[in-house]
Amino acid sequence: QEHYGGLNGLTITWIGDGNNVLHSIMMSAAKLGMHLHIATPKGFEPDLRITEITEQYSKEYGTKLLLTTDPLEAADSANVLVTDTWISMGQEEEKKERLKAFQGYQVTMQTAKSAASNWTFLHCLPRKPEEVDDEVFYSPRSLVFQEAENRKWTI
Repeated sequence: QEHYGGLNGLTITWIGDGNNVLHSIMMSAAKLGMHLHIATPKGFEPDLRITEITEQYSKEYGTKLLLTTDPLEAADSANVLVTDTWISMGQEEEKKERLKAFQGYQVTMQTAKSAASNWTFLHCLPRKPEEVDDEVFYSPRSLVFQEAENRKWTI
């Protein structure tokens, strides 16, 4: 909101694990007027109950919801590209399996070519290079440090 001046009509794209951070976005995006595109590997989709609620919210608020396994399809026309850790606390033993499943999900400038001309990037940190490459993470399009500062003020 701070960057774009408003949220209504923006498309936010999540590329990665169907985790708690995604669940929070799913529960709020439509209410804020944002379209939501989600790309997760098979087997790593968001919770079905959350997905059903999100579909309902999307219909109620007139926003679009896309669920796919294709990161480039999800990134199409996105204003905001978002990812998070692929290996959360308690999943360390699954690291090898998860890294294999998430091949092709790294956010790169190639991913961003599908996005809107005014795209930005978010990640709630800490970031691993397999999730987003340095070119995107340290680019002027990356708002990760502003995101971290904003989060600091809520604590």
